[in-house]
Amino acid sequence: MEVTEEVEEQVERLLSGQGSEVSGCDVALEQSKPATLRKNVTYIVCAVIFNDKEEVLMVQEAKQDCYKQWYLPAGRMEVGESLEEALKREVKEEAGFECEPITLLLIQEKGPQWIRFIFLAEVTGGTLKDLSAADQESLQASWWDRQSILPLRGLDILRLIDCGLKYRHNPWHPVTLPIDLSCRHVLQRLVLVFTSAEQQVWILLVKAPVLHLPIAAAVKTHAVTWAANMVVQEAMPSSYYDHDVNTLGVFSLQHNGRQHGKTDGVCFNTLVALVPDHVQRNEDGEKVECTATGRPPAVENPRYIWYEVQKGTLREKLLEKTKNISVLPIHSLY
Repeated sequence: MEVTEEVEEQVERLLSGQGSEVSGCDVALEQSKPATLRKNVTYIVCAVIFNDKEEVLMVQEAKQDCYKQWYLPAGRMEVGESLEEALKREVKEEAGFECEPITLLLIQEKGPQWIRFIFLAEVTGGTLKDLSAADQESLQASWWDRQSILPLRGLDILRLIDCGLKYRHNPWHPVTLPIDLSCRHVLQRLVLVFTSAEQQVWILLVKAPVLHLPIAAAVKTHAVTWAANMVVQEAMPSSYYDHDVNTLGVFSLQHNGRQHGKTDGVCFNTLVALVPDHVQRNEDGEKVECTATGRPPAVENPRYIWYEVQKGTLREKLLEKTKNISVLPIHSLY
């Protein structure tokens, strides 16, 4: 099989929500420390769960700084857990229910040191926690109709609840759940595409040791998704400021978490679009007309190469996903 065919197959696997072993990191590894839970990374899980009336499951906080206020079941992942195990534990401790995740709804991040994974989930057993079971995890749980007044710990959850309702009525991305593949750092593997008006699609690749999709480490001072900007800066520095680097979302994410400090990392397999910025300015800050060439900007770093997608079905899928953004959203809260 030709190497380029292998690359297309790997991209197709990621597009279908699968993962791929991480065998190395191409950019910023020296600026990144191995992910170690409770030391330099914090993963939060959050559950959006509805009943048949589309009321949402809420828990009343027991913590002093937000005592008696209400929030979605949520909490920090513990050492040795997978994301799904953390979710099930938090819902059981705070709301009394057993649950199963349906899909990830949204990922929010403030750099590798704080990442929140929001799941849509469903109740599979247990009973609603009442005040007689109050403990340090929560005081009680309740179903909220979203109309009655409830003192909320934070308004950020309203957007998450809306997101869950929208997905229930009209799922806009495929079911996405974490894949059990280990990695040491917080990484972004890029399917970085450039598309032309003629519907051609190019993918940026790293040449050695074999042609492969670039993998960049998240650095503490920036959003996780800044990894894509670092790759573009390294591959084509002259064109960097004339283009927008848009991380559109996540095809799949890989996490294992079994070995503390060795597999606490996460690899986000992301779709990134490199889009010409149509407003360009000269050195004096004056707007200048830019002429679109319809081709990706020239690669200046010999480590990289643009590869034009040959397979028609793969090209169609990439065009469709970049146009309609039908991938799991990742939002940077920086």
